[in-house]
Amino acid sequence: MLEIREAEVRGRLYEGPGYPFLEVPEGDVLAEGTADPLADAATEARLRASPASFRRPVAASGAPGAWGIVHGEVLTFDDPDDRLPAIDRLEDFNPGGSSVYRRVLVHVTLKGVTALAWLYTIEASGIHGRRIVSGRWPE
Repeated sequence: MLEIREAEVRGRLYEGPGYPFLEVPEGDVLAEGTADPLADAATEARLRASPASFRRPVAASGAPGAWGIVHGEVLTFDDPDDRLPAIDRLEDFNPGGSSVYRRVLVHVTLKGVTALAWLYTIEASGIHGRRIVSGRWPE
């Protein structure tokens, strides 16, 4: 691993059984994770190199049920072929099979700078926890 940085993303955070889970707006998803980590890294690089696709995320709202800001961490590493499958297993993401989470590419904010990051989100149909309105876990 090269770096761990604090990040923010537009979404909703929920309390799960011992861990949180994240939901992001479908319109913010730029790509879906696959079983090919090198192809996913290439997709990220292509989107990063294309200024037209690198739009700023829509601001969060404080209205009930609206999207808020979720605080977390972004891990950076230089060997996606090795690390990404291991993290996918840890996060129970099984591309093409039954999964608890899905891996999606979205815009995040790192100290005021917009960047791309792969995040693990739960399917909206799987949300059954209490919303953590502060966007921070633990609360």
